[in-house]
Amino acid sequence: MVELRHDSILAVDGGGTRCRLVLCAGAAGRWSVEMGSANVSSDFEGAAAQIRAGLTALAAESGASEEALRDVPAYLGLAGITGPALAEQLQNALPFKHVRIADDRPIALRGALGAQDGAVAHCGTGSFFALQAGGDMRFAGGWGLVLGDEASAAWLGRLALSRVLSIVDGLAPATDLSADILADFGGPAEIVAFAARAKPVDFGRLAPKVSAAAEAGDDLGRSLMQAAADHIATTLALLGWQPGQALCLTGGIGPLYGAYLPETLQAAIGAPQATPLEGALALARQFSEELQA
Repeated sequence: MVELRHDSILAVDGGGTRCRLVLCAGAAGRWSVEMGSANVSSDFEGAAAQIRAGLTALAAESGASEEALRDVPAYLGLAGITGPALAEQLQNALPFKHVRIADDRPIALRGALGAQDGAVAHCGTGSFFALQAGGDMRFAGGWGLVLGDEASAAWLGRLALSRVLSIVDGLAPATDLSADILADFGGPAEIVAFAARAKPVDFGRLAPKVSAAAEAGDDLGRSLMQAAADHIATTLALLGWQPGQALCLTGGIGPLYGAYLPETLQAAIGAPQATPLEGALALARQFSEELQA
């Protein structure tokens, strides 16, 4: 059986698709397991069950006792954590004795940037924006498509449909992209019916068509990509991003906005240093040091 040292840490990266747990026990080794969905807002009991099951699986994988793992300082970065009340509710539902729970944005930011100052614009199906400077973190967005998620794939797809309907009304000239979208759906009535029942992921499926059309020079496609890039640039400025600081564009569509950003932002773009799971480990290590201080 593995004996856990005083410098052991445990991290969790939980999202709507999967939940990953990793144990680092210094020289003794590193072990990880992957479980199912762990979105705390959409399925609280299911998320808690996945994390508890992951702890059991991690004990079996590492050879450490489950009781010993409960004593290890743990940092959990989870989709669906909307505030302190929900984090406390989850803490009470889990067996960890020393745990810090937050949403999944801090681990993505720390994973992408490490300890350096800079920003992340994450644009996948949803979106959020983050700045790390002087050890502090600031966040904007991540509120979902109904109230935000600007520059996300879902937002881009929804905006594309809105612009197509404006073209149908004769308020803007038609393009190849608008004609393709109308043909795909069958007409404006079908677009409205689709939008009434569509989920963010459904809108997001239009994003590759938009980005491809923009790459080909389509005026509608380029204007949509530019609208998203303008929002990114404005939000990063409001968060406090400064020229010379790093910038990571993450998510499925995020990197495609780079060519539409101002030159100062383009010059700062770099690849993420590591994954959100590595960011969770870094924050777990920081949490452990605070406990020992």
